[in-house]
Amino acid sequence: MIPSELQYHIQCRAGDVGRYVLLPGDPGRCASIAELFDEPRFVGENREYRVYTGTLLGEKVSVCSTGIGGPSAAIALEELTAIGADTFVRVGTCGGIDLDVRAGDVVVATGAIRFEHTSMEYAPIEFPAVPDFDVAAALRDASDALGYRTHMGVVQCKDSFYGQHSPGRMPVSYELLQKWEAWKRLGVKASEMESAALFVAAAALKVRCGSCFHVVWNQEREAAGLDQKESHDTSAAVKVGVEAVKRLIALDRARGNEVHRDN
Repeated sequence: MIPSELQYHIQCRAGDVGRYVLLPGDPGRCASIAELFDEPRFVGENREYRVYTGTLLGEKVSVCSTGIGGPSAAIALEELTAIGADTFVRVGTCGGIDLDVRAGDVVVATGAIRFEHTSMEYAPIEFPAVPDFDVAAALRDASDALGYRTHMGVVQCKDSFYGQHSPGRMPVSYELLQKWEAWKRLGVKASEMESAALFVAAAALKVRCGSCFHVVWNQEREAAGLDQKESHDTSAAVKVGVEAVKRLIALDRARGNEVHRDN
């Protein structure tokens, strides 16, 4: 039974959102994402959460911003799930780590390093943070079909933006710098802040979630003296996310099934 009461943070209730939800971080991106829907309408906003709902291929879909970081992203996932959503696509930004990842590229996460704490309140650290396979595959196929330079791989998630960008001034610089070196040696594609929490929370809630990112820049390419130019046009990741949702709708219809979760 889906509860009908108003959700505390997102200020939405059953019927306000669709089964499929795009999750950008920035509330300012929601309106432009909703413009890619058919018949979009503004549902409401509260704090960092701004919600629009429309349709794609005749299916009700929504976009809900999450703010920055795992705690607020997990709240959105929890409350959207409580009112009927079951398929989530994070469309965000990231900073490249692997030298082959360039500004303007698209990264699709196949897993996330749990260098954050939100996921620890859902599952022990031994549990992996991985996306739903169908969602990740839809994102990869969508990005390829749209002609973007696409990377599939593990991303690193953290709680402190400045712990990444100014690690040397932190009292725990010894840990931050050593682990960053490990991420590089392991071929981690990029760094961001939400996917680990979303993937683990989604597993606990028995819903589907995946992530794709626009690469803003790559500090390792800059450090290596390679061409480096910041890119702030996030439309590629958004288009990939919307196309992936269309593919998931078609896939679900072809299978004639629904995603079931235990209540």
